[in-house]
Amino acid sequence: MAETKPRLGKADWLDAGLAVLETSGPEALAAEPLARTLGTTKGSFYWHFKDVPAFRLAVAAAWAERAVAVLMEAPDRESHTDALLRLSRPDPAEATMRGWGRQEPLVGEIVTALDGARRAALVKTLGELGLTNPEFAQIVHAAVIGMETLGDTAPLSTLLAAILALQEA
Repeated sequence: MAETKPRLGKADWLDAGLAVLETSGPEALAAEPLARTLGTTKGSFYWHFKDVPAFRLAVAAAWAERAVAVLMEAPDRESHTDALLRLSRPDPAEATMRGWGRQEPLVGEIVTALDGARRAALVKTLGELGLTNPEFAQIVHAAVIGMETLGDTAPLSTLLAAILALQEA
């Protein structure tokens, strides 16, 4: 009896695309290798996506949705410190997305929109602490980007502690 291939939905392909984006970058977002990884045919891919460029943009949009969801997920009674830590935690594919966004204008627009959402959330959280100068949010945001690019976000906690100390002073 012939083995049947699993039926995959659009979300399955996007999840697989996000995983590949994190580990291998946008160049690896291709129908055939993803179909092999998922144990299905390319026909399933083309059922959900017009072509590979459309898939790549859908993955970029899914990345932004995931990143914005993290920004908005504020648990009940989240402390300002925890909120700042959450808002300053880069997405696993963020550095890759930034590089891709410099090459592909539509992806760049997606990254820019996320940057705006993150800065707005930082301005709000810092404002609740009495730190109303929007440059604080810009500094934290720039530190997130820079430290993610360097591959070490651990010093962010030191920066956030310094900002919180300013609030207490």
